[in-house]
Amino acid sequence: MGRSAATANRRASALGGGDFFRGVVAELRRVTWPTREEWISATVLTIALVIGIGLFTWALDQAFGVLFHWIRPMSGGGL
Repeated sequence: MGRSAATANRRASALGGGDFFRGVVAELRRVTWPTREEWISATVLTIALVIGIGLFTWALDQAFGVLFHWIRPMSGGGL
């Protein structure tokens, strides 16, 4: 642990619970929150990426299934 991390830990443990929450509120006020349009575009992008990666994974699974069946076809008896 570096010097600044150790200092931060000592400072955090020295602060009372109320000071901690006041610090959290102060930090949250400094945050630049995204606009509604940014939230919507980020959500649409996330959903599209999840669907795209899911389809890609499904396609690879199908391709490997065909490949492995071609290499070693199952003939009723198992392994």
